[in-house]
Amino acid sequence: MRETKLFSVLPDYVCTPDGMAIDRHGNLVLSCPNYARDDFSGMVLRVDRQGKAEKWFDVPVHPDTGVARNMGIAFDGDWNIYLCDNQGWSEREEFLYKGRILKLKVTDEGEILETVVVADGMEHPNGIRIRDGYMYVTQSYLHPEKREDGKLVSCVYRFGLNEKDVHVTNTLADPNIFASFVTQNPACQYGADGIVFDRDGNLYVGNFGDGAIYRLTFNEDGSLKENRLFAQDSANLQSTDGMIFDEKGNLYIADFCANAIAKVTPDGKVERIAQSPDCTGVDGGLDQPGEPIVWDGRLIISCFDLVTGPDKVNTKHEMPATLVQMEL
Repeated sequence: MRETKLFSVLPDYVCTPDGMAIDRHGNLVLSCPNYARDDFSGMVLRVDRQGKAEKWFDVPVHPDTGVARNMGIAFDGDWNIYLCDNQGWSEREEFLYKGRILKLKVTDEGEILETVVVADGMEHPNGIRIRDGYMYVTQSYLHPEKREDGKLVSCVYRFGLNEKDVHVTNTLADPNIFASFVTQNPACQYGADGIVFDRDGNLYVGNFGDGAIYRLTFNEDGSLKENRLFAQDSANLQSTDGMIFDEKGNLYIADFCANAIAKVTPDGKVERIAQSPDCTGVDGGLDQPGEPIVWDGRLIISCFDLVTGPDKVNTKHEMPATLVQMEL
């Protein structure tokens, strides 16, 4: 097993870190939904190479709920920021179907010049990636979509970068759905989560509850050609949260439930390369890893540290929130 080390102790106004991206200046950008505190709202931080983190901006709140709960984050070619505002993650009734995809134009000083609601009414928007004029968004639940066997349906939505005010229906009839998934594991009914493109333009999606990775290929017109299982190994990968490729085509996955990081080689072989017992993260341990990113020759990993249950190593939430690092 590889060693993980503490990279950053985050400021006390952050309690739940999640998605990451790299900005135009090469800084690490961290999306923080801050679910662990009802009196906190979502924000975006910038982190330098020494691990010093500071708030970049507060995410515009939802007019009905008064908070933002931003998870996945991505930049387009013009450095506009796209965020998955996952209002419904807590499952509290007042937040259900309030999820949004936001497009923000933000200055280096953190002034928000423009806010566009790309889509709203979403149940559970989670991860986001951008390629060839489109954004691809995982939605981990499609609650109104009930199968006879009771298993969970989830999906990937596709929106054009210039679309706005799309009202999502949360049904399989929605025209913006690019692909859908069924989670087979009855003990963890949680669906599409991590999402990333490889260097050849194929899209990879993690089905969280099944610990499965799917590879989606495209026809020449951009439509879905094939959605096929790429990798699955329950002994080495229990759950699939955020994921990222390195330059050699290896896929690194945050195994949220197992406090672990898995590596999947280009031929689909799964290996667990790091794992921690229940911990605080301050000691450099994987404290419920939510997302990895390759940055500055290292793997930086956000520690979500919130969810508990019989299938989770994590037993409680603690402050401070942390990022950890691992050599590639």
